[in-house]
Amino acid sequence: MSILLYVLMTAISMGLLWKGSHWLVDSAVRLARKLRMSDLAIGLTIVAMGTSAPEFAVTINAAIRGLPDISVSNVVGSNIFNLGFILGGCAAIRSITTTPALVWRDGLFLLGVTCVLVLFLSDLTLTHQEGFLLLLGLVLYLGYMFWKKAPVEEKEPAEDVTWKDVPLFLLGVITVAAGGHLLVWSAVSLARSFGISEWVIGVTIVAAGTSAPEFAVSLAAALKGRYSITAGNLIGSDLYNLLGVLGLAGILRPLTIDAAGLGSLYILVGMVFLVVVFMRTGFRVSRAEGFFLVGINLIRWVFDFWAQA
Repeated sequence: MSILLYVLMTAISMGLLWKGSHWLVDSAVRLARKLRMSDLAIGLTIVAMGTSAPEFAVTINAAIRGLPDISVSNVVGSNIFNLGFILGGCAAIRSITTTPALVWRDGLFLLGVTCVLVLFLSDLTLTHQEGFLLLLGLVLYLGYMFWKKAPVEEKEPAEDVTWKDVPLFLLGVITVAAGGHLLVWSAVSLARSFGISEWVIGVTIVAAGTSAPEFAVSLAAALKGRYSITAGNLIGSDLYNLLGVLGLAGILRPLTIDAAGLGSLYILVGMVFLVVVFMRTGFRVSRAEGFFLVGINLIRWVFDFWAQA
């Protein structure tokens, strides 16, 4: 296929992501009010799982095909991208307000889970048993979130939920997931046309492509002033990726990674720690902190291309 077609497909995928994200955020907020759930809870659970669909598809497919490095690197790369480029980028545009619950409960839990994953992969293998423990952690976390609902924020009069909101939410999830898949395919095809190595494609373009739904939803929520959905979606997506996606992949087949992958895991631990600190300082991620997070990821990307291209 021609390069022009790949560019066209990339543009179409961006349109799908943008439109689907608006449907998803608007319907999710109305459903959250009906279920008496807070913006933070809906962002950490339902929206996070919906926007993690591309990571789930890519990682599980790679595990089934016996490509463990792609399974793990996609999740780790996507999580770093979520916290650096997406949270940092949204904060750089407009500072993101956080809450004590997001910092002390969800942020520290994400930090702990990331450290546990490093421990599990210290022998370069994620076993069936370790995958089961990760998946069990997700089940317990989601159970806690639905059992102990946070108070609902009443910043403005709530819109009445209608029967259309459920299919609109599902349509939003499907559109966002489809846009993410199309973006990965078109971006990878475009990169190969220019002769970029597949390793670089995996740790940069595929990771960015599978994180595109999180970016679209988080930016849309931030522009609508729904900061809890913005931060909650990113923290929740990272948790879902580590516990649910890698957990299920490990159950399906033990994942053995290259020793070079440990470096990316250490970077992820440092990134999560930095984000938790930033979220705690004044309970917001400022524009300056957002630019700093983006800068770290740009340096990492330049290093990846320089070292592997």
